[in-house]
Amino acid sequence: MNNSALGIFDSGVGGLTVVRAVQELLPSEHIVYLGDTARVPYGSKSPETIRRFSDEDVRYLLTQNVKAIVVACNTATAHALPMLQERYQIPIIGVIEAGVEAVLADPQTQRVGIIATRGTIHSHAYQHALALRRTGMMIVEQATPLLVPLIEENWIDHPATRQVLDTYLQPMLDKHIDTLLLACTHYPLLVPMLQEMIGDRVRIVDSATTCALHLQQELARLDMLADSAQIGTLSIALTDLSEQFEILAKRFLRKCPPLIKRVEI
Repeated sequence: MNNSALGIFDSGVGGLTVVRAVQELLPSEHIVYLGDTARVPYGSKSPETIRRFSDEDVRYLLTQNVKAIVVACNTATAHALPMLQERYQIPIIGVIEAGVEAVLADPQTQRVGIIATRGTIHSHAYQHALALRRTGMMIVEQATPLLVPLIEENWIDHPATRQVLDTYLQPMLDKHIDTLLLACTHYPLLVPMLQEMIGDRVRIVDSATTCALHLQQELARLDMLADSAQIGTLSIALTDLSEQFEILAKRFLRKCPPLIKRVEI
């Protein structure tokens, strides 16, 4: 069972930043990635619809005999994770708890800015989780819906992206945040630009890297890590295929993706 694959799902391509982080941290793990590209984005859907879609994603991954599942979507984690964990016996982890732990790892953290999709921000999942763990912090949330399309257009270094980021971030910077949480798995691709814009004055926490670290800890705790001699593989399944996905997958993974197949869920 330890050498069975990990299942990872997202509504689209953003979760591939989590895949990349897991591959770098846990190179022995096989990974099955499901992107629900036929129904992307989840961030604009109702909570009930997000829960239904997430349940269908998990059901598909279970047919692939995975040993654990990562919900690599902040919106799905916010609205569906408790339901999924209650419904299924398999370990299922999301990105929110990992991000919260990373934010609170620095005891000096007092002023936190959170940027995410509208669905994640409207859930207030990060705000609630942070407030429960540490009282007295100032938390500023900002929906940033323009960032995902800019990233998917590969406008990573474009002046327009810099201008949009500046508009979103300036109110947070005016409140002297000390930590910026990137609560969307697309956003790690913006880290170089963000570091250039805000320098060392604000710590950046991204949900992809923190999720991979949290997954490693959970697998070790459950004695479910793959044999270190194993060479991990990646398979990608999508609910809709497009030429653009292969381009995006290469950008998010920073290498050519494996063969991609279309599936029904």
